[in-house]
Amino acid sequence: MQEQTFVIKGVKDGLLISLSPTEQWLAMTTDLAAHIDQRSAFFAGARIIIDVGNRPVPRHELSSLKALLERRELTLWAVLSESSTTVDSANALDLRTSAGSIVPGRTTVEEATEINPEENGITGVLIRRTLRSGRIVHSSGHVVVYGDVNPGAEIVAIGDVIVWGRLRGKVHAGAEGDEKSVVCALDMIPTQLRIGGYIVTSPADKRHKPRPEVASVRNNQIIVEAWT
Repeated sequence: MQEQTFVIKGVKDGLLISLSPTEQWLAMTTDLAAHIDQRSAFFAGARIIIDVGNRPVPRHELSSLKALLERRELTLWAVLSESSTTVDSANALDLRTSAGSIVPGRTTVEEATEINPEENGITGVLIRRTLRSGRIVHSSGHVVVYGDVNPGAEIVAIGDVIVWGRLRGKVHAGAEGDEKSVVCALDMIPTQLRIGGYIVTSPADKRHKPRPEVASVRNNQIIVEAWT
């Protein structure tokens, strides 16, 4: 039922949640709340962009959704809508709005491209740029970054994370508990690295010769070794 009432996609600035234009609002937001509660590790701290299409959403309904997200420590950052009623509601709540499909800062096709599904059905995103401080990427699959991940940037992925550059920010692979996920980087010095429920931080002395490395879980701990 959740797949029919809303669709969630990771974008550069957080999570884009597209809501059904026809489903009953209360039932749909109740489904969404239950979905978030079941996957709290994936959603933790995310900024949310809501896309309601041409659906007119009065202020009290949008306000209730905003409160629903805030109770789960999520931020409703922007609303995409083609309805003047919804845009007026968003403006009244001091939310970013768009009358089309673009919100300033939202991922564009050039910045993030969907990766074709693998045999196991897991998809992902390819980001062709450096993630700078303050950028947060959530993905329901894998994440590949063709660039650096700077300190202050964060990646949360249900699958693997591959950085074709320097990894210096935070990364959480296997965010829903998959301890078979891996993190790879050409230079591995993350502020914080998590795989499933395991977590490590880089040592205080980060002076080292850059080399490709891969992090994985082995014997109940995260192991970092040469990426060959």
